[in-house]
Parts: sequence; structure tokens; C-alpha cells
Amino acid sequence: MRQLLRIRDARVFLLGSAVSMLGDSAMFLVLGIWAKALTDSNAAAGLVFFVLVLPSLCSPLAGLFVDRVRKRPLLIATNCLIGLALLLLLLVHDRGDLWLIYLVAGLYGTSGVVLFSARSAFMTVMLPRELLGDANAIFSSVREGLRLLSPLVGAGLYAAFGGGVVAVADSATFAVFALALTLVRTPEPKPSREDHTFLTELAAGVRHVFATLPLRQIILATGACLLVVGFSETLIFAVVDSGLHRPPAFLGVLESLQGAGAIFGGLTAATALRRFGDVRITGVGMALFAAGDGTFAASSLPLVGAGIVVAGFGISWLIVGFMTAIQLRTPQRLQGRVASAANTLVSTPQTVSIALGAALVSVVDYRVLVGVMAAVVCACAVYLLTRPAETPAPTAATPPAPSADPLLSPPPP
Repeated sequence: MRQLLRIRDARVFLLGSAVSMLGDSAMFLVLGIWAKALTDSNAAAGLVFFVLVLPSLCSPLAGLFVDRVRKRPLLIATNCLIGLALLLLLLVHDRGDLWLIYLVAGLYGTSGVVLFSARSAFMTVMLPRELLGDANAIFSSVREGLRLLSPLVGAGLYAAFGGGVVAVADSATFAVFALALTLVRTPEPKPSREDHTFLTELAAGVRHVFATLPLRQIILATGACLLVVGFSETLIFAVVDSGLHRPPAFLGVLESLQGAGAIFGGLTAATALRRFGDVRITGVGMALFAAGDGTFAASSLPLVGAGIVVAGFGISWLIVGFMTAIQLRTPQRLQGRVASAANTLVSTPQTVSIALGAALVSVVDYRVLVGVMAAVVCACAVYLLTRPAETPAPTAATPPAPSADPLLSPPPP
């Protein structure tokens, strides 16, 4: 990571991204709290999060758009536009203005889809390929570290000054990221246009995923894993109540423990990526998550606490392996579409599993669901860990290397 932080543009980009992440984490929670306060309705608050994730269905279109334009100007424009859109929340005063919260949530979700693909693609232009794993590891650690702080900051500002102040503060974080991007000096090549039909170009990301064996293995295994991992969003409440016999607020303690594990996982992920390769580090991350969340069936606080730390550690390794595989195994012209395709292929099962878990937990003992979740995730981990090691051909974004890429294949015994 020291080598990464010696690069001026990387430091500027990472700092701007971190500030923006702080605003995101705070605002997501406040939008739900605000809707609840205006309506006294849990459904109205839950609908905010549904509207936030709904634009992910348009990820393939966003990916195609990202691949057709330069990434840095797109990132700057998107940050500025969503920063201005957030100021619409200053017009929210009573229940009749609830539609503005939903409008901003929808715009926020749409910008997030574009920013996800564009940021991932721009990193492959700005950074040497051997440092992409380090950058993803830093993002993982920063994101999890902010999860420990920003919801408290957002909720505290809302309670003290109201949602408008939080909206202005979040708008300022987007302005900071946009300013940071204007200071980045990395030259960006003009995107190449493809002489294909619209539908052919739109589907190119999915085709690349399925045509690239290690990428297909990682993304499909992750999608299968998330088809049950979403259970934990509901199960954790049963664990706290029925298993640990603690009040609901104790969930904050467990989230802090998970965040601590995820930070440590992020700090070690880049080194592990070089040693094990992207397929295997993703598999190890899944195995650690399965082992950690398997303790949810216990009623021992020390055991559950240790397990959630291990699960957080595993999540970071999984995310870093997943993101770096997309970046390194994809030619530059397809970066946006492949990132969007991967996002759709894993977020859709996760959304289904959250809804399924909420329905099942009322009719099935939560410990049974914990066992099912751990077994499926463990099976996905075994699948990835038993794949033959493969040295991929260099992508079109980089010149051929004289030897195997240390990020993608483990060293010989």
C-alpha cells in the first residue's frame, strides 16, 4: 500500500472517495429516518431503501454509457449533479413533501450505479494493474471503518439540526470528490467506438463474464452465496433477541465487531491476493464468512462476537477478490459493462434472499436458516478453492507480461 500511496493521483482519488463514502453512509440512514418521522410508517421508511436499490436494474445501460465516454469527466459531472439534487431535500417540511425524499433516493441510487462502474473503470486507467488489489483493499477498509462512525454522525446531525443540514453536508462531500477529480492529472484515452448493434454492445459485459472462466466462476459463486447471505439481514435480529437475549440496540455492538473484522481484513487482503490469486482469495473469504456466521446458531456471546469478527474479515477478502478480478480480467473497452453485469448478477440474488429471509424467519427456526446459510456459502467456497489455478491471458488494456501476473495466480510451490 505504501507504493500505491506514493502515487499523487491515487492519494487524491482515494481521499476524495473516502469523503464521499462518509456522506453516503450517513445519508442512507437519514433518508429512512426522515420518512419514518414524517409518516410514522415503517413501510414508508422501508420504501426509501427499495427506491435506492431499484436503479440497479438499469446497471447494464449504465455500464454501456460508461464505456462510451471518458470516465473522469463523467465522474465529475455525476458527483456535481447528485450534489445539487440533494439540495431538493431543503424543500421537505411535512408529510406532503415525502415524494421529494423518494425522488432524491431514486436519483441517489441512479448516480450510485453510474459511479460504481465509472470509478472501477477509471481505476484501471489511473493505476498500474499490480496495485489495483491494494486500492480495492483500501476502499474496503475505509468503507467498513466509516460504517462504525458515519451512521452515528448522520443520525446525530438529523436529531440536532434536521434532515436539511445532513443533505447540505452530504452535498458538500460530493463537491469534495468532484474537486479531487479535477486535480487528477492521469491522461485518459478516448474510448473506442464499436461497430455493433445496440443490443450486442449492451450484452457484451455479460458475454465477457461467461466467456472468461475464472471471472465466471467468481461471479456465479458469489451470486449463489448471496442468494442465502441476505438471510442474515433478518436473522441477526433473532440472534440478538432469542439467542443472546439482548435488546435490539445491541445490534450496534455486533455491527461494530463486524466492522472491526472487515477493517483488518481489508488491510491484509492485498497481500493475500498476491499470494493466493483472485479465485482463491474469494473462496477463502466465503469460507471465513461461513465459519463466522455459523456461530449465529449459538447462544454464547463470546462465540457469536468472535464469529462476527471472522465473518467481517471474510467479507473484505471476498469483496477485494471480486472487484480486482473484474478489473484485471476485463479489457479497457468493456470495464463499465462488465462491472455493471457483475453487479446485477450478484445484487439480484441478494435482494431476493433478503425478502426470502424476512418471510422464512417467521415460520422456520432461525438456527435452521443459519445452518442452511452456512452450508450453502461453504459449498460455494469449496467450489472456488478446488478450481485449478489458471494464468489468464493479458487483457487488451495491458501489454503482455513475460511471466504470470502475481495478482491472479498463486506462486508455484
